[in-house]
Amino acid sequence: MLENINNKMIEEITNLVNQMKSNLALEINKSIVNVYWNIGRIIVSNENENNNRLEYGKEVLKGLSNELTKYVGKGYSVSNLKYMRVFYKAYPNYEELSEKLSWSHYLELMIIQDKDKRNFYEKECINANWSVRELRRQLDTSLFERLLLSDGKANKEKVLELSKVGQTISKPSDIVKQPYVFEFLGIKEQKPILEKDLEYKLIKHIEDFLLELGKGFMFVGSQQRITINNTDYYVDMVFYNKFLKSYVLIDLKMNGLKAENLGQMNLYLNYYENDINSEDDGKPIGIILCAEKDKVMLEYALGGLSNNIFASTYTYYIPDKEMLISEVEKVLKENS
Repeated sequence: MLENINNKMIEEITNLVNQMKSNLALEINKSIVNVYWNIGRIIVSNENENNNRLEYGKEVLKGLSNELTKYVGKGYSVSNLKYMRVFYKAYPNYEELSEKLSWSHYLELMIIQDKDKRNFYEKECINANWSVRELRRQLDTSLFERLLLSDGKANKEKVLELSKVGQTISKPSDIVKQPYVFEFLGIKEQKPILEKDLEYKLIKHIEDFLLELGKGFMFVGSQQRITINNTDYYVDMVFYNKFLKSYVLIDLKMNGLKAENLGQMNLYLNYYENDINSEDDGKPIGIILCAEKDKVMLEYALGGLSNNIFASTYTYYIPDKEMLISEVEKVLKENS
C-alpha cells in the first residue's frame, strides 16, 4: 500500500518537474530567437542607412563582435552575427516565426533559398515535431523533391500545397516517395545483399525506417504469414498508417520490378481486405520497393486493378540533390 502511494507521488512529481523543464526550455528558446532576430534587424537597418557598402559592413561586424563579446559575453562572433543577419533577411516578419522551432532549427532553414521549399520544411518540423537531427536528415535526402517526384505528376499546385501545409496524407499515393533512401543502413551501393538481410537491417534500424516512411506509420511485423488453400505466403513487412487507417504492406525486391511481383502483392492486399481488415479500416496499400522499375510495364500491369499498389525504387546513399532538383524542374516545365 505504502509502495503504491510512493509510486503515485513519484509519478506526479516527475511529470510536474518535466513539464516545468519543458516550459522553461520553450521560454528560453523563444527569448533566444527573439534576441537574434532583433540583432539581425539592427544590423540590416544599419546597412540600409549606409547604402550597403560591403567593406563598411565587414568592419562594422568585426567591431560589433568585439564590443558585444566584451560587454555581454560569448556567442557573438562575426559568423554568428552574419547568421543573425541572414535570419532577419529570410524572416523579415517576426509574426511568421514559430515558438515550436529552436534557433538550431532556424539555422538549417534560413539558408534554403527557395521560399516554397523552406516553408515546406518549416511546416513539417512543426507538424511532425522533427528534432534538428531529423530535419538535417530530411534536408540531406531531399524530401521535398522526392515527394514531388513520387507519382511523376509534379505541378505548381502541388509545390504550393506542400509549401502552405506541408505533407498532407489523405489518399494512398500521399505516403509514397521516389526514391526511398536507406543511407542509415551503411550499405555500400555496389555491395550485393539478400532480401532477408535487407529486411533484417531495416527492422534493426526501425526508428530510422519509420522516419523515412513518413508520418503516421506504426510497425506491425515482418514475415507476416498468409495461408491460402494450404499454401503459405509471407509479406516482408507490414505497417499501419493511422492517418489513412490502412495496413501498408511492403515487399522488398533486390532487382528490377517484375509483373509477377505486382500479382503477388495484389493477392496479399485482397487477403488483408477480406480477412484482416476491421470495419473501420481503409483499403490496404501495397508498396513494392525495388532496385529499378519499368514505368511502361508498370502502367500496363496495374491497368484495371482496383487495389492500391505502388512501386518505388530505393537507394543506399543520399541522392544527388542537384539531379533531383533538375528532375523536378523538368517535370514542372512539362506540366506547366
